[in-house]
Amino acid sequence: MAKYRDSLPQLGGALFLTDGGIETTLIFRERQALPDFAAFHLLQTAPGFEALRKYFRSYAEIARRFGTGLILESATWRASADWGTRLGYTAQALAQANYSAIRLLEEVRHEHESCESGQSDEYDQTALVISGCIGPRGDGYVPAQRMSEQQAESYHRTQVEIFADSAADMLCAITMNYAEEAVGIARAAREAHMPLAISFTVETDGKLPTGQTLQAALAQVERGTENYPSYYMINCAHPSHFSHVLASGGTWLERLHGLRANASRKSHAELNESAELDDGNPVELGAQYAALRKILPHLNVMGGCCGTDQRHIEQIAVACLPLFQQTRTASTVRR
Repeated sequence: MAKYRDSLPQLGGALFLTDGGIETTLIFRERQALPDFAAFHLLQTAPGFEALRKYFRSYAEIARRFGTGLILESATWRASADWGTRLGYTAQALAQANYSAIRLLEEVRHEHESCESGQSDEYDQTALVISGCIGPRGDGYVPAQRMSEQQAESYHRTQVEIFADSAADMLCAITMNYAEEAVGIARAAREAHMPLAISFTVETDGKLPTGQTLQAALAQVERGTENYPSYYMINCAHPSHFSHVLASGGTWLERLHGLRANASRKSHAELNESAELDDGNPVELGAQYAALRKILPHLNVMGGCCGTDQRHIEQIAVACLPLFQQTRTASTVRR
């Protein structure tokens, strides 16, 4: 059963962590085979299921240790119709994979939200929000075959409706590289009465792969959906690629609540050609998140993308949690 669908706790402004780069972690660190980067494929076997359970548990432990919230993002970035067909899934089998991905997160939430506040000095009550992850129909980096808004709504509706019929609290459309697909997903989410976050990816110049600015992409989604998304995010890019865009200011940045950056400074093209994982510098990445938080007071959903793992999320928490504690203290003093 969905727990937070009617009131997403991250909208309250407290720090919520997410996981890191699930596919790169599973492939390069856990040596799992993921055809087409499809993490959901692991759900088909008991060892694969346990690998995913271990993965999500590790982030739940980090959130409990730091006393933050956590967004549990389902391993379904590739679990839509075209990708399922490529992997030999029937429509029914693909639907079951999406349901199974959410049930796994229910188990993790039950384990880690059952800790009562004050049970120990180390752990605090942690809100775990289950998010149904929706990926792009095509390549995550290259919008080669773009859909219209109507086509995108039709294509993604099935996965949206599955999550609406599950315990998912919300949806997150991740690695959106052109605005029309984001609009289509948002319209399908609105029809299904599902809260939604839209996460865009940008190139090294801070613009979408189409050349559209991030500000213009957000404005297009807002116009096309009557401001439906709960908030927006950036993922699959390094802070050095887009920090100059965010530093420029503007009221549109108030809608930007989340960040899941890459560990590497490399471009998407360079990452595609790389045979080894570039995991960057976790401490430096944490400091970059903290710097962005100082100029973006609404930024409170923080995790990682390609090349990041538990080390990066821990350093993000180390660097950013004091900023949230200072804000909370200042608010208490004013009252």
